[in-house]
Amino acid sequence: MRPTRHGLKTDKRRRIVDRLNALLASTLDLSLQAKQAHWNTRGPSFIALHELYDKVHEAAEEAADVLAERAAALGGVVEGTLQSVTKGTRLPKYPLALAGEVPHIEQIADALAALSDDTRKAIDDFDKLDDAASADVATEIVRSLDQHLWFVEAHLGKR
Repeated sequence: MRPTRHGLKTDKRRRIVDRLNALLASTLDLSLQAKQAHWNTRGPSFIALHELYDKVHEAAEEAADVLAERAAALGGVVEGTLQSVTKGTRLPKYPLALAGEVPHIEQIADALAALSDDTRKAIDDFDKLDDAASADVATEIVRSLDQHLWFVEAHLGKR
């Protein structure tokens, strides 16, 4: 932890930064998974899905930046390397052999749902650590994840 005049005690800040970095790893993974789907989806809804996956990617990139900047503001070291993402992500692994539209849709939906669930848990963690600002950041991210999950799941129809 870096020295700062921030009012939260060092131990709390360290725990908050660890949680922010965990979310960051999964968020960066989601960004990459969305691009994987973007590049590899084929089928009748190609262009709609291609554009939707780009929007998921962009939202994940924005969320990652907010999480990283919050960790830095608390005096933490941001862990945004590929090695950190690989070690820290909590998302399901993206199978490289997926083919067709539905398997990619399901994979991205699963990733969005997993990250949304973990981010909701982080809100509770931040509240317990008396950090309303980090809880607010996580709440805004959940709103975006839930909206993108809705858009992605809409492509599954009446399943």
